[in-house]
Amino acid sequence: MTSRIDYHNRRFQPVDHDPQAGGSIPLGHYHQDGDLVWAEFSGGSVRVGRLVGQVRPDDTIDASYCFVTAAGQIVAGACVSTPTRLADGRVRLTEDWKRIDGSSGISIIEEVAG
Repeated sequence: MTSRIDYHNRRFQPVDHDPQAGGSIPLGHYHQDGDLVWAEFSGGSVRVGRLVGQVRPDDTIDASYCFVTAAGQIVAGACVSTPTRLADGRVRLTEDWKRIDGSSGISIIEEVAG
């Protein structure tokens, strides 16, 4: 299965991070092999995290994730990440997530230029 967006070696960070706040920004490094996608992420309040999933024919990602926060909390869940191409060619992912604790929400991450 070949997707139009190749996620391999793309890096993403949250769009809601305030650069004036200082500190590190969570950053995810994505990889792709066929329809298999995975990522490592860390920074900010995330000590370490992993994501693994599949890319649909429309480039949407279905994935599960887990991470450990700086405070020692273990978080796990699943998400559906819908891509949008930005005017400059970068990718924005709108992540509809649900954690195993029952909480849910929407997060937006964008590809880091360069």
